[in-house]
Amino acid sequence: MRNQWRLLLRHQTHHHSLSPANIYRSLSLLQVTSTTNSSLSLSSTLPNFTSHFQHPSLRYFSSIHEKSPESLTLLSIFTKTINGDEIKNELAANNVVISRDLVVDVLRDLNSDPKTAIKLFDWVLKRESGSLSSKAYNFMLGILGSNALFKEFWEMVDSMRKLGYGVRKGAFDKVLERFEKDGSQSDVEKLKGLYSKDLNGASLAETASARVCKIIRREAWCENVEKGLSELNVGYSSELIEMVLEKLNDEPMKGLIFFRWVEESGLFKHDQRTYNAMEVILGREEYLDRFWKVIEDMKNAGYEIEMGTYVKVLEKFIKKRMMEDSVSLFELAMNAADKPSQRDCTFLLKKIAVAKVLDMELFSRVVKAYTEKGFALDDSMLDAVLKSLTSVGKIRMYNKVLDAMVKGGFKPSGAMQNRVAFDLSSSRKKDEANEFMVKLVDHGITPDSKTWVSLIEGHCVGGDLDKAKDCFEKMIERQEVSSAGYALDLLVNAYCNRDRATEACKIISDVVNKVDVKAGHTTYKTLISKLLVQKGFQEACSLLGLMKNNGFPPFLDPFVAYLVKRGTPDEAMAFFKAMTVNKFPSTSVFLRVFDAYFEAGKHKQAQNLLAVCPQYIRNHPDVLNLFCSKKPDKTTKPTKPAVVAA
Repeated sequence: MRNQWRLLLRHQTHHHSLSPANIYRSLSLLQVTSTTNSSLSLSSTLPNFTSHFQHPSLRYFSSIHEKSPESLTLLSIFTKTINGDEIKNELAANNVVISRDLVVDVLRDLNSDPKTAIKLFDWVLKRESGSLSSKAYNFMLGILGSNALFKEFWEMVDSMRKLGYGVRKGAFDKVLERFEKDGSQSDVEKLKGLYSKDLNGASLAETASARVCKIIRREAWCENVEKGLSELNVGYSSELIEMVLEKLNDEPMKGLIFFRWVEESGLFKHDQRTYNAMEVILGREEYLDRFWKVIEDMKNAGYEIEMGTYVKVLEKFIKKRMMEDSVSLFELAMNAADKPSQRDCTFLLKKIAVAKVLDMELFSRVVKAYTEKGFALDDSMLDAVLKSLTSVGKIRMYNKVLDAMVKGGFKPSGAMQNRVAFDLSSSRKKDEANEFMVKLVDHGITPDSKTWVSLIEGHCVGGDLDKAKDCFEKMIERQEVSSAGYALDLLVNAYCNRDRATEACKIISDVVNKVDVKAGHTTYKTLISKLLVQKGFQEACSLLGLMKNNGFPPFLDPFVAYLVKRGTPDEAMAFFKAMTVNKFPSTSVFLRVFDAYFEAGKHKQAQNLLAVCPQYIRNHPDVLNLFCSKKPDKTTKPTKPAVVAA
């Protein structure tokens, strides 16, 4: 039967277009796509430079012209005297995403600063060419022409013609005024002729597309529609077909029938531009089979998906959580001349990560498609994915995504290794933390001492002190002693903060006595203070010798305070012996303790302590003078005052 496919599409079109759900969806899509479809189309013979993909919630703004914070930041960055890589770093640091609207918004106010405008335009052209719309080109034309940069102006015009962009009225008026002011009649005539041609061409195509769409929309596709289109006697071009398809965005099936009919009728042979226009319309959940069929036809015809098409279709797929089709689309785009950027790849990886179920096969396909084209994964990409996993409570999946990225050639930096080790251990994911350290070795990466310290610190923060201790011991076993002192400080402080100072004392004693590791002075002081509070007097005394061996002065204040408050003479003597160099410490230590007793009004306790002191202390002149000076005065009864006779 002649044109069977057309009859089938006609039947589906008739019912689908009348569906309330379809009407509502079409209105929504029209609202969303009105901004992106407003710019002029690009030439089919050159790469299609379209806007960079952004999160939907950030993409569309009010039409009222008001400088956004992003615009002000972008302007500030490009007015600095920095190179291209520094600009890239500044943009990343300020979370500025280059887009069509953003570029236009900044160029709008740079007419008096052509140097900055050229710097911005050239940088975007080289690195983010998809963010340069017809509107951006026209703003640059106005800036170049009004500032008498005529050579650059005509070069820009030539570039625009190759891209299929025309001169708009705003740019035309501004430049024409300057040409006339400078008396350059030849440039005036050339510009007028150029603008007239663009204006007439756009007008004719717009009129023709409106007439074509009127016939197509009039009724369900039938012989009458085909006859009406044939009688129009329109010369079909890439531009005209693209306009028609854009107007039929709310009736995709009619658009597809027209797309097939115009070629079957011999009126036009589809090119890359028209294929991509058709794909934008079909790139939605309801028409997936037809979308991929057009993609296949396009590939067989030797054409590629353009970046603008990829961006628009991917946005629809992501909104509908169509992750498998999104990945297939990414793979297709990576085989095109104008490939998705690192930011696009990261965006898709993040979306896969936050899906209800993390599909590692899809994740690995994206990594493979990206890296097989010679692109490298870096820390920023892993960081973005890990943040996404954390935001949806999937920290346990850290190792899986890291494993997939390492298989793609990624090697995490030391800082990234530290971050992952800390995140896993501080979240009490001890099995995943162990697996991470093992996988690093399996991938030929030897974790350094800083990574071990991060792991230990994470376990401490998470409250798993036993695991922190185990990791510390493994760190020592691997001869990672360069940062062991810092790790020991972390471990001891964590034990002390959880009222386990006695265990911390044992750890520090074992390590310092067996391994060449030195705890910090502050760590000793903290541990001694905690031990005296937690009934660990003997353990606290034992640390005084370790401090001396490490070259630290003894920490006396908490001991003196303890003895005065609740210490016994025996404990005082134990403290003195712990302070000794030969048999007993210097007399000054005894004097300090005695004086503290007297200051607290505990004369009897001072006498009891003196009684058990060695003879050289009891007979020492300074000690005797102290006790004599502190003897309480004998109280005398006050005499009654004499009574004076009145």
